[in-house]
Amino acid sequence: MSGTTEIEKKSLEAHVELCAERYNALEDRIDNVDSKISSLSTVVREVHDMIQRMGNKRTDQLINWGVGIIGTLIGTIAWLVTQYVIK
Repeated sequence: MSGTTEIEKKSLEAHVELCAERYNALEDRIDNVDSKISSLSTVVREVHDMIQRMGNKRTDQLINWGVGIIGTLIGTIAWLVTQYVIK
């Protein structure tokens, strides 16, 4: 329905009616694309939030491991000092 038909060339009313149909079809397609973009935007936002939460969780894990390792080292040094220096 994209090309001009013979009846459109002869009748302004037919041309106006066909243009209105074409316009409505275009409007429907634009609305469809708009809804798809909106849903895609929602999915992207959810993925972004999930990645951010995973990053925060990983950071917390690294901090906990670091504190554990440092605590173990301090405990080991304290034990060595009590065993070899204080005696």
